[in-house]
Amino acid sequence: QVQLVESGGGLVQPGGSLRLSCVASGRISSTDLMGWYRQAPGKERELVATIRDRGTANYADSVKGRFTISRDNAWNLVNLQMNSLEPEDTAVYYCNLKSSVFNGMDYWGKGTLVTVSS
Repeated sequence: QVQLVESGGGLVQPGGSLRLSCVASGRISSTDLMGWYRQAPGKERELVATIRDRGTANYADSVKGRFTISRDNAWNLVNLQMNSLEPEDTAVYYCNLKSSVFNGMDYWGKGTLVTVSS
């Protein structure tokens, strides 16, 4: 059906940057909504950013001005550029795809861990 593979997580110091990538494969469409969610220890999963095929992006208030989501010309690739990282950004980041092929069903990657610590 749909498979999502994330990469780019790791350990960074406060103020540093990371770039996350997600590659989608399977029965996907360029019109599928894709984005990133994150889940910190002891907290519920929350929306970070989403992007549509025409580049319309939405961001959580907590990351506005620091994170940038993009979708490459290869429309099955979505990136999240994270700058000015803070310890509060520490979480497992999950790639998400809402499928127009499978009636709006959500698909998730395994997640990639981002740790922001000095």
